[in-house]
This record gives sequence, C-alpha cells and structure tokens, in this order.
Amino acid sequence: MANVGIQLLGFSLAFLGFIGSIASTIMVEWKASSYAGDNIITAQALYEGLWKTCASQSTGQVQCKVYDSLLQLPGIVQGTRGLMLSSILLCIIAVLVASVGMKCTTCMAEEPQQKGKVALAGGVFFIIAGLLALVGTSWYGHRIAKEFYDPFTPTNSRYEFGSALYVGWGAAFLILIGGGFLCCNCSSKDSGKSPHYPPSRSAGQPGKDYV
Repeated sequence: MANVGIQLLGFSLAFLGFIGSIASTIMVEWKASSYAGDNIITAQALYEGLWKTCASQSTGQVQCKVYDSLLQLPGIVQGTRGLMLSSILLCIIAVLVASVGMKCTTCMAEEPQQKGKVALAGGVFFIIAGLLALVGTSWYGHRIAKEFYDPFTPTNSRYEFGSALYVGWGAAFLILIGGGFLCCNCSSKDSGKSPHYPPSRSAGQPGKDYV
C-alpha cells in the first residue's frame, strides 16, 4: 500500500537523520581554523568541537584535548550540547513510538485508529527533535560567522564552519522531512473506518400508504 510505503520512507529518512545527529555531536570539527586573509600559517590546523579540541600538525600527527571543566566552557558550547543531546533523546523516543504505530508492524494491529495516532505522535517527536538539532547547529554557526566578520577578532583566531556543522544541518533536515511524512500520512482520520451510508428507504413501508 502507498501509505505503508510513505511511512517507511519517512521513518527511514528520520532514522538516517538520527544517526547523522549522533555523528555530528561527537565529531570534533564544529569549527576549523581559517586561512583567509593574512592567516597563511599552515603548520597546523585547529579544530574545536563540543567535547574537545584538536590540533593537526603538517606531519600528520593529531593531538586532542578534552575540555577540563564544564563550568568554564563558553555558553555557546554548553547550549549547543544541551540542544543536540535533547534532539538525540527525542529521536530515540520517536523511533520507539513510531515503530509501534507504523502499519508494517503488528503492535496494536487490532486498534488501527489508535495505532495511527501513535504513529502521528512519533512523527511529532521527530519534528521537535529536528528543530532542536537545527537550532543548535544554526546557533553555533551564527556565532562562528559573527566572530569571523568581527574586525576586532585577530586574524589567527578566526574560524570557519567545520564538517560537523554540515552533517548536523543535513541530519536536522532529514529528521524534519521524515517526521513530516509520518505526520502527513497519519493525518487522515477516516483511513481505518468503514464507509457509512444512510439507511435506504424501501418502496413500501409498513403502516404507510401513499396516494
């Protein structure tokens, strides 16, 4: 059935986005040192993530350092951490809920209307998770761009978008699209109901004569 195919497509897209959000959260390349302008020193490349910083030497050696104290972290890092972790947690809940409500599973098969509502709830959870991931990555990216174009920022302290940001943006959009498919597919409430027809009138009803 087409409805089952749309549900599977939406769930698959959202699940891929869920995996992408996990990868983006643990990646270290949220921002990378910039070589624009006069900053042409290529002896090492600096990367900063949500959990640690890394320095890649021209010889291929990479040294990483985990953040020592949570309280000393900038507010942007703490806020982005919270948004991404909340998005991942909501995705886990959405996967469990949507798996129960999808038509291709046997859970709650005897209650099709309730099953559709459960699938709809899973799609809503996916959409909220995608919005959280999108806000987190966009907020972090906005701060990078703001500091890059700040004339008071030293040239050797400017950073550009890292690969983790692009992975996070792509994952957020996949989650949103997948959740939207689940919600749109479950929006028709009468899909599980049998057609209801008005009672037909017989030609001659008992007790009534027409002249």
